Parts: sequence; structure tokens; C-alpha cells
Amino acid sequence: QVQLVESWGGLVQAGGSLRLSCTASGTPFSIAVMGWYRQAPGKQRELVATITSGDSTKYADSVKGRFTISRDNAKNMVYLQMKGLKPEDIAVYYCYMNYRYREYWGQGTQVTVSS
Repeated sequence: QVQLVESWGGLVQAGGSLRLSCTASGTPFSIAVMGWYRQAPGKQRELVATITSGDSTKYADSVKGRFTISRDNAKNMVYLQMKGLKPEDIAVYYCYMNYRYREYWGQGTQVTVSS
């Protein structure tokens, strides 16, 4: 049974930083595509960043240069380092896994940015 558990969301001032973490269990983590999505109030869930087993990364245009996704296969963890946070980054952030074309989601963690 796959489980994804996010942590370290919270409240930060505009321009500040947060580092989200996601711990995965139940699959061979090292060969899965991992990622982060977010959903703002009243909006659809959108891609933030993904990272493959080979450490290739992809980012939404809105976060390029500010956010960095990384993974630690030894710890079954994926991270999202967020810098220069803006009020438009306010959302629930979800950890994502794609393993053998099946998708899995965490429960989400709230990120709030005060202006």
C-alpha cells in the first residue's frame, strides 16, 4: 500500500522560504517519478515540479528560478525548496508519485504567504 506523507507547510511572509518534505512508503521509491502539485482556492490542481528516477526535473513556469525539487532515494523522500514566496503561491501542496503508470497522492499540506 502506497503512502505519501507531506510535512513542513506553514505560514511565511512574502519573499520568505519554506522547504516541503514528502516521505513515501510502499513502493520501490528510487524508480518512481515524484513530484509536487498544488491547488489554490477555487482553482484546479496544477503541476509545480517533477523529478524522475534519473533526477531530470521539470517546473511550472510560475516557479522556475524560485523552487527546487530534489529527492533522496536512500530516505524515500522528495523535497520542494521554495524561495521568494509570493501570495500567488498560496495553496495546498500535494506530493505525487507515478509508479508504473499508476498515480498516488499525499493528503496535502497548506502553504500560506502573507503580504
